[in-house]
Amino acid sequence: MELRQLRYFVVACEAGSLLKASGRLHVAQPALGQQITALEHELGARLLDRSSRGVVPTEAGRIFLEHARVVLADAEKARLAVRGAADVPTGEVALGLTTTVALAATMPILSACRERLPQVRLKIVEAYSGFLRERLQSGRLDLALLYDDVMEANLTRQPLLDDQLVLVSQAGLDMPAEISLEELARLPLVLPGREHGLRRIIDDSCALLGVELNLVAEIESLNSVKRATEAGIGHTILPLGSVAEEVAADRLRTTEIDNPRMLRRVVCATHTTRPATTACAAVLQLVPEVIRDMVGSGAWPATWIGDAS
Repeated sequence: MELRQLRYFVVACEAGSLLKASGRLHVAQPALGQQITALEHELGARLLDRSSRGVVPTEAGRIFLEHARVVLADAEKARLAVRGAADVPTGEVALGLTTTVALAATMPILSACRERLPQVRLKIVEAYSGFLRERLQSGRLDLALLYDDVMEANLTRQPLLDDQLVLVSQAGLDMPAEISLEELARLPLVLPGREHGLRRIIDDSCALLGVELNLVAEIESLNSVKRATEAGIGHTILPLGSVAEEVAADRLRTTEIDNPRMLRRVVCATHTTRPATTACAAVLQLVPEVIRDMVGSGAWPATWIGDAS
């Protein structure tokens, strides 16, 4: 099995036809087909369904496609690591951010990377923690900022900060400085879906007290949750840092929730066994520094714990 064959197979799947793939790869179509056929023979499985309309991966092909992409990505990382061993950090680094972290940290991290690591190209993936952990496991992410809830044994984590969850309301409402979960249950709420890690913390905290929330809507997009709250459709519960901009602009207001469990710890996670490129190591050093500076300046209202940990 050769890297060339893996590359041919991946491009054929992405192009949807051998003709288009041969053009992208600058390889004659018969030679391309022969290499993919040889790969199928070596694996003992048909990888592509061929027809007059093009090619699509079989079930075996879809499974192999995921592995082929990881192998090619690792090979590229190895090439860049050797090439950049004595040079400035260069190449692509895939960074995962949970949706609530992305609201606060995307632009500061991007800006700092462009300024301090101009030859590093960041690929930012915003998703739920579970999806990001899966991508870290498979090697499709180099590092991720996650909430410290469920962590696999082969992922290492560096604690960064404790993020306070607060009640978020329309700016013009008259709200107390602090509210209990029991009092909060009487308010109409707009929350993310149950798959969201933030929602699990809220539900678990309420279950311990036997509190049932007055949920008027579930919205998967956190930006839409904030817009619904601004419009007065209901209140919501979010990390304080994710609404700092709206609070500063007097579009939203926050109320402290009197419950010690309404807290999330942000960690920087990496895979324990996958080697890091020079570029990845540079980003891994940069990201905690950016987050620490945000906490220190008040741009991310949270408690920094990185140095202590």
